[in-house]
Amino acid sequence: MIKFAIPNKGALSEGAVELLRAAGYRCSRSGRELSVPDPENHIEFIFLRPRDIALYVGRGIIDCGITGRDLAIDSGAEVAELFPLGFGKSRFCFALPRGEAVNGTASLNGKRIATSYPGLLAGKLAEMGISAEIVRLDGAVEISIKLGVADAIADVVESGATLREAGLEIVGEPMLHSEALLIGNRAELATHPTVSRMIARMRGILLARDYAIVEYDIDRSLLDAAAKLTPGIESPTIAPLSRPNWVAVKAMVKRSECNRIMDELYELGARGIIISDVRSCRL
Repeated sequence: MIKFAIPNKGALSEGAVELLRAAGYRCSRSGRELSVPDPENHIEFIFLRPRDIALYVGRGIIDCGITGRDLAIDSGAEVAELFPLGFGKSRFCFALPRGEAVNGTASLNGKRIATSYPGLLAGKLAEMGISAEIVRLDGAVEISIKLGVADAIADVVESGATLREAGLEIVGEPMLHSEALLIGNRAELATHPTVSRMIARMRGILLARDYAIVEYDIDRSLLDAAAKLTPGIESPTIAPLSRPNWVAVKAMVKRSECNRIMDELYELGARGIIISDVRSCRL
């Protein structure tokens, strides 16, 4: 049975449980259980702190799990990225008090930089040739400058609103773009039947979030023009209707283009246009 780690709290936990449940796995806790077995899928789900997951996976105690790329790198554990999951996206950035970033990252030399990601920061400072003192904090690093603990910070940023509220601005380009990952203690684990099936299911769920099904009726004489609007993945599905010279069409379309496609189909002459969600797919 595969041992699989899930973050026990926070946005990563919510996203992981939502994705796994949609993929057909029994991974929800009724209380504060530390583990939930899913014998039908040959997996035991174990709930751990997001920051600890890469350590357990890297040491082979846990086979695989979900955590952030930033947390995996910060841990220093040797883990393999098996599959990116597309949620929990963020940037790891430097920030200074507003007005002090005139020289970009060169402004950081000799500074005290507060962070909750000392391992990740140390590696990036070495790559960039920046000499600075790392001040390790467990959280709320934005206040460290105001309290005199640090001169700059390095932190995970989503919208940047928290930094702006603290009077800080981002310096230079992000050091890292992070997101939730499926990690394993070895790359070959991706070919294990249980894990490869999970990856296929999750890929199907994530793909489905980008697509929708459009169905409509149209005169056969307009079919070629309609098919250009809705070519589908390989080709649209077409079925005859009882109405002479009319057909029913079904195709997958990009969710972001649904409204435009519906407008153009209606203007072309299509009727009975319906857009419906896709729960999962394999392309």
